[in-house]
Amino acid sequence: MSDHDDQSPTVLAPEGDAAEPMAVATTEKKTTVKKIIRKKKRLAKDEPPALLRRPARVQMDPSEFTSEPPPQIGTTFNIWYNKWAGGDREAQQQTKAKGRCNIATDSGFTTSDSGSYFCLRFARGICPLGRDCMSMHRLPGMFDLFNPNVDCFGREKFSDYRDDMGGVGSFMRQNRTIYVGRIHVSEDIEEIVARHFAEWGQVERIRVLRDKGVGFITYTNEANAQFAREAMAHQSLDHDEILNVRWATADPNPMAKAREARLVEEQAAEAVRRALPAEFVAEIEGKDPEARKRRRIESGYGLDGYEAPDNVHFARGRNAVNPVGRDGFEVEYQERLMIEDGQPASEALEITTTTAQAAAPGKAGIFSGSTLAALSKAKVSVSSKPKAAASTGPLVSYDSDSDDE
Repeated sequence: MSDHDDQSPTVLAPEGDAAEPMAVATTEKKTTVKKIIRKKKRLAKDEPPALLRRPARVQMDPSEFTSEPPPQIGTTFNIWYNKWAGGDREAQQQTKAKGRCNIATDSGFTTSDSGSYFCLRFARGICPLGRDCMSMHRLPGMFDLFNPNVDCFGREKFSDYRDDMGGVGSFMRQNRTIYVGRIHVSEDIEEIVARHFAEWGQVERIRVLRDKGVGFITYTNEANAQFAREAMAHQSLDHDEILNVRWATADPNPMAKAREARLVEEQAAEAVRRALPAEFVAEIEGKDPEARKRRRIESGYGLDGYEAPDNVHFARGRNAVNPVGRDGFEVEYQERLMIEDGQPASEALEITTTTAQAAAPGKAGIFSGSTLAALSKAKVSVSSKPKAAASTGPLVSYDSDSDDE
């Protein structure tokens, strides 16, 4: 108790035996509160988030889960639309969904948490496997990229959309906008739509037609739009309506087209930034003035007033003009030159040089070792004419070029 007396506040009490119990009670209360605060700070700082260490929740009892075909309401079953034709068209669409996905409580790790695709039944809120599922049970993120021919659930796309703009979709264009129909019209319809559809990812733009009960929701990521379309199909908002969720057609507005093209350019630029080193990006975008000055000097290559363009200065490879770009791209294997007997030239040079040095140490000729080796192996015979007998006279060294003489 003596350790905590200095930290406890001064308490005025009557003189006598009643003063000591009051001081003890105050000190114990102070110590208990202090320990609780320290425990909360340790949990918030050291332990991982609950989403990363908890398993995925089972959304439906496995005994209740059934994958039955749609009820027969027509005469012919259309496999393209996955419903019966020739009957009441609205009967199947008015069927309420069996489950509803709750990201806050259902998300968690699974057996294949690093799998390539997301669980379709998890998005619909009817997955009976939980942590034993072979697909991911979470929301798609900005870095979850997929092949353009498949969606985030691994289903193959088609070249054309269906007539009702349902199904998986088309791989001919990137569609991030979904159409939502049969919304109950109320005073706060915009707030209701935004609150329910913001649960499935970052929303870029929402447009609600109040008179028609129709909304258009555009997500930043295409995978989030695919997830939201499956999660909100045949669901209800704050009222008892049953939504009709489909893919939205292309917006003919020129401003919308320009905005879409600008977004694609921004995504491409972000991909380039991630691929290039940080110093290159800072230099290209002008964020590093010292690098910009250094480039003016280095990219001139000794020519006054010349500055190499980006595709030349930042080129990398064997044929790069910039010497820095050739670092690390040298050819490791190069075919050695061969001489007549098939021996590599470098080995012949070493042998010839060693022989020449042993034969005449300290002397160096004008021919290289490889040349001497080649000449020594060449068998060339030169016939020399016998010398004429020595004679006297003015034409001692005279000789004719004619063969008759």
